[in-house]
Amino acid sequence: MRVFFMGTPDFAACSLKALLEADFEVAGVFTQPDKPVGRKQLLEAPPVKKLALAHGLPVYQPRKMRDGAAAKLIRDAAPDALAVVAYGRILPKEILDIPPLGCVNIHGSLLPKYRGAAPIQWAVINGERETGVTAQYMAEALDAGDIIDTRKTAILPGETAGELFERLAPMGAELLVDTLRHMENGTARRTPQIEAEATYAPPLTRELAALDFTLPGRLVVSKICGLDPWPVATAEIGGERFKIFKAFNTEKNVSAAPGTVLSAGKAGIEIAVADGSVTVTQLQAPGGKRMAAADYLRGHPLCL
Repeated sequence: MRVFFMGTPDFAACSLKALLEADFEVAGVFTQPDKPVGRKQLLEAPPVKKLALAHGLPVYQPRKMRDGAAAKLIRDAAPDALAVVAYGRILPKEILDIPPLGCVNIHGSLLPKYRGAAPIQWAVINGERETGVTAQYMAEALDAGDIIDTRKTAILPGETAGELFERLAPMGAELLVDTLRHMENGTARRTPQIEAEATYAPPLTRELAALDFTLPGRLVVSKICGLDPWPVATAEIGGERFKIFKAFNTEKNVSAAPGTVLSAGKAGIEIAVADGSVTVTQLQAPGGKRMAAADYLRGHPLCL
């Protein structure tokens, strides 16, 4: 089966690797343009490009999808199907209509929940207990195509978005391989999404980082987990703004105003929230390193 692949980050590279290992013929690869990274702003290729070049695959990084040039590249490659995983672009109908077996997208949520750019992070932020990956036929609307199949998994207590990414990536890769086999055999299912159940997962921004201690403790901890590894949750403690990496919900009965520092010691920094308190156990001070809160407090005691 001849497949044209589109994807950009590590999550997508896992799927491309699975296609190659399953002996699919990858006709070509689209990925986002190289981006400047680090203090020196040196251009770095996305993970999908690195993997594709290592396997001698044709790689294209079009900046436009609607000028006809991208469609011509795909049409000339003559794929049976198009596979898209975290590419970062909405494809026009001109491209969706090219492959005879259709276009399949692997999305990091249980659609129709969490359509959009950051489904894994928002599922964690919102305190969901379950998530997964969905294979869908692509449509012109964002993540709104008919569902082919899903894989489900529990979100583990204290699991960060980064850790969940690492678990979902191979699940999505396995689902993609299975789905393409079904498409090739004519056994792929097609179930329309229920629009009334659709929710959206917009891109994360730095403005989301500040913690709101007027929320219940479970959601404060969920936000900390969901914003790791980026942009990372922040909170002002003792007059300084810290990055917060880990905390747990104490489930205590507390009468203090949300945001009040209740204690600071070996267990960490306990802060009042809407329904009790949370204890911060791992943080990073301005200009400092990520460390256990107890280690930080040994050299920087808080005045309560």
